[in-house]
Amino acid sequence: MKTKFARESHAVSTEIVLPNDTNTLGNLMGGRLLHWMDITAAISAHRHCRRVVVTASVNNVSFDRPIKLGDIVTLEAQVSRSFNSSMEVFIDVWVENHTSGVKEKCNEAIYTFVAVDQIGNPISVPECFPETEHEKLRYDGALRRRQLSLILARKMKPEDATELKALFVKE
Repeated sequence: MKTKFARESHAVSTEIVLPNDTNTLGNLMGGRLLHWMDITAAISAHRHCRRVVVTASVNNVSFDRPIKLGDIVTLEAQVSRSFNSSMEVFIDVWVENHTSGVKEKCNEAIYTFVAVDQIGNPISVPECFPETEHEKLRYDGALRRRQLSLILARKMKPEDATELKALFVKE
């Protein structure tokens, strides 16, 4: 299978927070943001492998600050690493104040997608090659995050998690 550079899987989406998207405090509901992130991340994963992808897990979501009614939200998703049939996708969320135009990062998340064939069975995906230092940091961390997820799901024994052990054991 042809290999891919991380940048080829980039996906960007822009939304505006409308009244129906908010809670009683006038803040974007977390579920709505998760929905937007899932769609943007799925597009990124699809672009990486050009196959049908399904959300396997939401590994981490950080709600660092509230997003207000009227704010403009930009979601940027990119595959940080691919494995056999799965891909880790990082999503950065930026908010633009609708009156001042000031943009700042306000949230991030990590999703895992699996590529599937026509009957829903997992299929292999191309490798992902990071290019920038930022991409390399996320790429390197992806294996540790994957090992931790597998341990928590009881699909891997802690003693087999070599990347995680390397963080704690100095030889």
